[in-house]
Amino acid sequence: MARKSYVFTSESVSEGHPDKLCDRVSDAVLDAFLSVEENARVACETFATTGRVVVGGEVGLSKEADTKAMMDRVDAIVRDCVKDIGYEQDKFHWNTIQVQNYLHGQSAHIAQGVNRDGAGDQGIMFGYACRETPELMPAPIQYAHAILRRLAEVRKSGKEPTLGPDAKSQLSLRYEDGVPVEVTSIVLSHQHALESQTSDDIRAIVEPYIREVLPSGWITEKTEWWVNPTGTFVIGGPDGDAGLTGRKIIVDTYGGAAPHGGGAFSGKDPTKVDRSAAYAARYLAKNVVAAGLADRCTLQVSYAIGVAKPLSIYVDTHGTGRVEEARIERAVAQCMDLTPRGIRDTLGLNKPIYARTSAYGHFGRTPEVDGGFSWEKTDLIEALKKAV
Repeated sequence: MARKSYVFTSESVSEGHPDKLCDRVSDAVLDAFLSVEENARVACETFATTGRVVVGGEVGLSKEADTKAMMDRVDAIVRDCVKDIGYEQDKFHWNTIQVQNYLHGQSAHIAQGVNRDGAGDQGIMFGYACRETPELMPAPIQYAHAILRRLAEVRKSGKEPTLGPDAKSQLSLRYEDGVPVEVTSIVLSHQHALESQTSDDIRAIVEPYIREVLPSGWITEKTEWWVNPTGTFVIGGPDGDAGLTGRKIIVDTYGGAAPHGGGAFSGKDPTKVDRSAAYAARYLAKNVVAAGLADRCTLQVSYAIGVAKPLSIYVDTHGTGRVEEARIERAVAQCMDLTPRGIRDTLGLNKPIYARTSAYGHFGRTPEVDGGFSWEKTDLIEALKKAV
């Protein structure tokens, strides 16, 4: 029997966190290639450290001249990302960092399977949805993101000029009867500009915004606050800690409340099922819950490299289902083409919509007019109801 009363914790990191900066660069490179050609192939990895950003991986456009022209743009893409995030530190400044570009053409052995509409790799991907928030996301990760997103807004607007780009949040929620009711602890480490600022000073800045984004009544007299618990946090970003693409996969997904297949998302074009099938799994799980077929849904799909059809579809409704899981499995396969091409076409993934996903979660976001976060739509409700 599932536990009903417990405390669960999730963390988030800001767009200025070293790993997230790398995710942003990798996805910005992807967007640049997709803006030239919707069938661009990109597997871009980024490494950042003091005064330096290194970009590498496999890319390809149908015309070799276009590929070379795009590679020549990488330096500017990196600097634009770092500038937008807000890094103008002595040892990590958008204008003075060294950018090294080691991108090269896609492997012909990988391309031979993908070009036949097969999956770009083997693997397992998970999607999840639940009724804890209006976005049908687990509450701890959704609100951990919301805290940092709000602090980034006031930092960038100039309202809180002493806040820096690098930050981490962590939220522990107490559940009663399976429903989040109270914040037991809040952890926030936020970079700041002045050596003289204390932990109490930073708490005075951030606390009003944290209270603003959390549901009324969740913060109580018993809530523990840990704001910059180690003290001074002036040196941040890649100058304080090296960053890599794909190191925050739990932050990117469900905050540990659901399984993760293991593959990272950022820097990968949508032929890579690590990304596109994980988006499809979230889309299906969210629509299952939105359709009232279950209050919680975990959905797994699996693939083999070069093979278009998924090898398996698995659904677990955690005892909350109103129909049998096997019927939901058949229904989702009926309602959506889960081949890599089918996923790309259904969700409109061959567009430059990825840089915006690189911070504050790939899921639980609002679908956008240009196709961004299309996997968050709930337009399969009636089809799923009919299919079961």
